[in-house]
Amino acid sequence: MKVVLAFDSFKGTLSALDACKSVQRGILSVNPDSEVVICPMADGGEGTIKALMAARGGEWIQQRVMGPLPDRRVHAGFAWFADDRTAAVEMAEASGITLLRSSELNPMRTTTYGTGELMRAAVERGARRIILAIGGSATVDGGIGAAMALGWTFLTATGEPVGFGGEALQHIQTVQPGPELGIPVDVLCDVANPLTGPKGAAAVFGPQKGATPEMVQQLDEGLRHWAAIARDQLGVEIETIPGAGAAGGLGAGMMACASATLVPGIDTVMTVSRLDEKLTGADWVLSGEGRFDESSLGGKVVSGILSSAKQAGVRMGVLAGSMQVEEQVVANAGIEVAMAAAAPEKSFEEIQRTASSDLEQAAVKFAQTYLQEGA
Repeated sequence: MKVVLAFDSFKGTLSALDACKSVQRGILSVNPDSEVVICPMADGGEGTIKALMAARGGEWIQQRVMGPLPDRRVHAGFAWFADDRTAAVEMAEASGITLLRSSELNPMRTTTYGTGELMRAAVERGARRIILAIGGSATVDGGIGAAMALGWTFLTATGEPVGFGGEALQHIQTVQPGPELGIPVDVLCDVANPLTGPKGAAAVFGPQKGATPEMVQQLDEGLRHWAAIARDQLGVEIETIPGAGAAGGLGAGMMACASATLVPGIDTVMTVSRLDEKLTGADWVLSGEGRFDESSLGGKVVSGILSSAKQAGVRMGVLAGSMQVEEQVVANAGIEVAMAAAAPEKSFEEIQRTASSDLEQAAVKFAQTYLQEGA
């Protein structure tokens, strides 16, 4: 019996790899002869690089770069896959919200410059492709910080370079392009928000990054101004593209300054992790996340795994921390079994303490029910 484990992280409790290992222990305790293949997943947010390295190997290239605030240096890095010279950069490493205390959050000042430094280091190493995961940002700078690190210059009306952070956007008058990267840049995106407007980067994501209502208005105006500059001086439309508003507009900035392509995060992670190869000859594939609801079936990890499972003719099951979707919806989607690991009466603190053992026990129940001979 071959079972592939392709879990997302259980946010706040388990990494994708730890979730896979918990399920592996449960299955092997019941069926020690089963072939259990671990393939941690992510959709482009935090944890994507760990998932890729756990699934495929690779080397971690340590760097010291600018942090989310211009006066801060941080230890960061990127994953290097030597066989095809692909570099995987996760912006949360250099420009992430978790690198700051709540009192330090200020998207008028925070910058993506450090993320650009990681990309530049990857190019200097000889990368033939960059995968950029953009979840967990502390920024709303439209990606101009990253572009600066890649050699681009943004000038004010008096010919002075603009500063860092979202407050710099409204001062851009002239753009001096940097050198072409000359390699594909795939920006992993799991949201469809445009750059500006009521569903844009500032309005939707600004407040969680410390923006006041006044800042939200300023940032939105700045992003709108940057989009007009990109349109007029670079010939690139970035304002209305679905997903351009992710990570404070980093994807939009990379479209304008690195010829980047916005791609669904889960699709790329599945490809880089070679999930389809691992599904060959499998009887089951199991996936899951902390909270399984109807949004899980619309572009997130579980939906991507389900699509691959159908193509491969492999039975699909979901083990999640909690189930917030009707059984009929699950069945209609083509998922054969869905189980909640945690008892519904548990508090979040209890779930955090027992997440691994709860998931392992859910795997035991699954194996006893579906992996026994004749099941």
